[in-house]
Amino acid sequence: MAIYKDVLETIHMLEKENLDIRTTTMGISLLDCFGRDHRTAAARVYDKITRLAKDLVPVANAVGEEYGIHIVNKRISVTPIALANARKQEDWLLYAKALDHAAKDVGVDIIGGFSALVHKGCTHSDETFIDAIPYALAETDNMCASINLGSTKSGINMDAVKKMGPMIRKTAYLTRDNNSFGCAKFVAFANAVEDNPFMAGAFHGVGEAENVINVGVSGPGVVRTALQGMDGASMDEIAEVIKQTAFKITRAGQLIGREVSSRLGIPFGILDLSLAPTPALGDSVAEILEVMGLERCGAHGSTAALAMLTDAVKKGGIMASGHVGGLSGAFIPVSEDNRMIAAVEDGCLTFDKLEAMTSVCSVGLDMIAIPGDTPEETISAMIADEAAIGVINNKTTAVRVIPVYGMKAGDKVDWGGLFGSAPIMEVNGFDTGGFIGRGGRIPAPVHSFKN
Repeated sequence: MAIYKDVLETIHMLEKENLDIRTTTMGISLLDCFGRDHRTAAARVYDKITRLAKDLVPVANAVGEEYGIHIVNKRISVTPIALANARKQEDWLLYAKALDHAAKDVGVDIIGGFSALVHKGCTHSDETFIDAIPYALAETDNMCASINLGSTKSGINMDAVKKMGPMIRKTAYLTRDNNSFGCAKFVAFANAVEDNPFMAGAFHGVGEAENVINVGVSGPGVVRTALQGMDGASMDEIAEVIKQTAFKITRAGQLIGREVSSRLGIPFGILDLSLAPTPALGDSVAEILEVMGLERCGAHGSTAALAMLTDAVKKGGIMASGHVGGLSGAFIPVSEDNRMIAAVEDGCLTFDKLEAMTSVCSVGLDMIAIPGDTPEETISAMIADEAAIGVINNKTTAVRVIPVYGMKAGDKVDWGGLFGSAPIMEVNGFDTGGFIGRGGRIPAPVHSFKN
């Protein structure tokens, strides 16, 4: 009888509450592809990806159809491309186009891993790689890029942070005809994880296996529905319901992930149980906070509510899967959450409040549209602040801001699809150039000496 009830609950979650498998991501190691001849190496990259991932989309579609669980995205993550150790922009563009062409030819939605790990310093190759990112994002369609520029063990590479503002502004300009969408395909990280299946920051870490399947589930609507009708319930009771709901969501993801893995003959990696919203009605993380009793996401108490939600999701998911990983928690991307957009438009959710909430969410400042004339130093300072939150609190943090060319605070931009739309948020206009211009490295916090 209990099994029958669980089946009925899962069917209801699928049909009425927007439960889906947000992504099935294949991780591929490219370490054996790199060499001195970058044109040959880029060809090897294309060949390996298309060989290993040729069946990913049809298998994922078949599994989703058989089980009645929609797999929204099929994606690929690869070894950080900066390890190819090229020195010229044209060489980096060879790799970018190889990734993009491979993604299109195997039919995946996005490919990630045009990435560099510079949390303690940059090589000459890394510096040319960073300079090439705007052009790579402008000249590709389905490829995403990321930089890890800080960690709890090493501190924050402020020389790299200083480069981020100009690089993001350049990307915004080069993709201005598409509402600066290139910036939506780039993330700056601190404490980046090697098994993240979500974009734009996914890459296949050097400590990973040759080839794995990582899965990201999502179910904000399921959690919201579970909490409705709990007026007068204590926070303990709410936390318990979230845990139980996260358990059921994770079980569904575990089933699909292992089935895709088995059919492809590729090891199952991890299940990322993050609650990832979409622009669809009822599929909002912000709405969960409002069901808890806040009039609007962004009101005082939002950080506490989000902290409890993130922790309860992790506790419930860990009991449902032996291989929980990735980012796992709750995402708060502004453009992808309809209630968060409403909170910004109402003036309740500000940039500074979002920053406070990132101290307890899965990632950080995500999919935030800002005025196109935001100074480069201000963008770098945003990234420095977010990196500091991650480094001091030993958690992953990231920044994905889009300075939309030609737009000002109060305007609205629409990218469509899962990326949604967003109001252009006002940012602090005071100068940060003197701080960012210093460069160097912010030393690691003292607790990094634990071994």
